Amino acid sequence: MAKPAFYQLRVEGHLDPDWSEWFEGLVISQEGDGITVIAGRVRDQAVLFGLLTKVRDLGLTLVSVNRLPISP
Repeated sequence: MAKPAFYQLRVEGHLDPDWSEWFEGLVISQEGDGITVIAGRVRDQAVLFGLLTKVRDLGLTLVSVNRLPISP
């Protein structure tokens, strides 16, 4: 069984934080360099791939996907 992990998706452009609900409740923040970070705990790989599909469907340019350690 897959364990939840914390992911950070970075995309070009500024995406309004109101999109958070559509992105499974992940936190959306903007960086000064025109990058949006979509981050949070992702239940499994199926959810991750669903998030990536949403990025594609919005026509956003994906900069990076990072899996980060979950603090105990």
